[in-house]
Amino acid sequence: MNKRYLLGFDVGSSSVKASLVDVETGEISATAFYPEKEAPIIAVKAGWAEQNPQMWWDNAKLSLKKIMAETNAKGEDILAIGISYQMHGLVCVDKNKEVLRPSIIWCDSRAVPYGERAFKELGSEKCLGHLLNSPGNFTAAKLAWVKENEPELFAKIDKIMLPGDYIAMKLCGDIRTTISGLSEGMMWDFKAKKPAKFLLDYFGFDESMLADIVPTFSVQGEVSLEAAKELGLKEGTPISYRAGDQPNNAVSLNVFNPGEIASTAGTSGVVYGVLGDVNYDPKSRVNTFAHANYTTELDRLGVLLCINGTGILNAWVHRNITPNYSYNEMNDLALSVPIGSEGVKIIPFGNGAERVLENKEVGCSVQGLSFNKHNQAHLVRAAQEGIVFSFCYGMEVMQHMGMNINDIHAGKANMFLSPMFRDTLAGVSGATIELYDTDGSVGAAKGAGMGAGIYKDNVEAFSTLKKLDVIEPDETKRDAYLSAYAEWKEALAASINK
Repeated sequence: MNKRYLLGFDVGSSSVKASLVDVETGEISATAFYPEKEAPIIAVKAGWAEQNPQMWWDNAKLSLKKIMAETNAKGEDILAIGISYQMHGLVCVDKNKEVLRPSIIWCDSRAVPYGERAFKELGSEKCLGHLLNSPGNFTAAKLAWVKENEPELFAKIDKIMLPGDYIAMKLCGDIRTTISGLSEGMMWDFKAKKPAKFLLDYFGFDESMLADIVPTFSVQGEVSLEAAKELGLKEGTPISYRAGDQPNNAVSLNVFNPGEIASTAGTSGVVYGVLGDVNYDPKSRVNTFAHANYTTELDRLGVLLCINGTGILNAWVHRNITPNYSYNEMNDLALSVPIGSEGVKIIPFGNGAERVLENKEVGCSVQGLSFNKHNQAHLVRAAQEGIVFSFCYGMEVMQHMGMNINDIHAGKANMFLSPMFRDTLAGVSGATIELYDTDGSVGAAKGAGMGAGIYKDNVEAFSTLKKLDVIEPDETKRDAYLSAYAEWKEALAASINK
């Protein structure tokens, strides 16, 4: 008997990854990504970032071809398909479903003035009360830029999509989206529980431009005959899950319920927590979207905190302070210094303006350094502590919104490889940290299993999720951690008020 698989695609701006997950064991049978070097981003002007959607499709085909060859899997062995994708992108198609222009992707900043103008003219109370965010630089604002600057092209638009919706369209021929997807584009009204007509009307968009809404976990379409021939899949295979990369990362880590947190700490850091009540931060220091399991009957919101100065600071310290050490040796150095780095404090915000600081650009600074007392180890520890403290600073905003932070789930990678980083995060937050072996394409595959009814719920789908480590808060050190954090916050306040 042939193995049965779930297929997950993760459509990023760097590459498209595909994974086959064994239905019975939950294990990854094969995974691949294309291109092997970072995918190109078109930047015609400063602050612009575009990609050709066809490139995503081509890379999806190449990664799928590789994993099918590795496993000798046949199309009929794949029971369902799930898609994770880079959030906030804009794909425009005409009535023939032909792409009209390159996608304006998440890191493109040209639409900022359009979102800011909408926020000012519609009013903060209206926007935050209904959208839970400022229109900002999200998908709706990007479309407003197209309308004003490319009117002839705008007139040809039949439907707009997110990157994951485009891949699903290529697979099944149907143009659909989710509530979670509309919310990330600022086009979902959480009070009315329907598309945000007031914002569409403000920008002059016809509601018919929006794709039909399907549940995140459901049979959203079936592989067409054309796509089946192109990809070597079976016609009729269900596409049964799609979600943006951050909600999907949470799904990958089995984060579904209020109080659960998913975190990543790569070049930048993300803390994504689930809230059980509709709420927002009045200062817009965090973003709030519909989580993957949000429905009009069940409020499950994903509150997203992003810290720009995370792994990039650790890498800077590695290059400039400890160039002859490996990262593991750096982590050992950090452990050789007491909690609080004997007075050295590093404010880690040297990678641009930080949303959690209300878009202030305070830069990175080192404070309390004594030439007669401190050495490399103190700087390594202070840098990692500064990153942890910035996470905790943002998590306080989430707690003020009503989130009880009990568990932090993360992959055992990047900053979470550092025992000092993990222990400090647990010590300050008081949360238990659980580290897992998973990634976005695997989460998309298991999400597809839920959407297709192969798994009855997330408990069954993620019962085989491999837990690598558990870090409990050390109560004997809690006072020391909290004291160091309080001193760091004083230093941050001084930096902000300069």
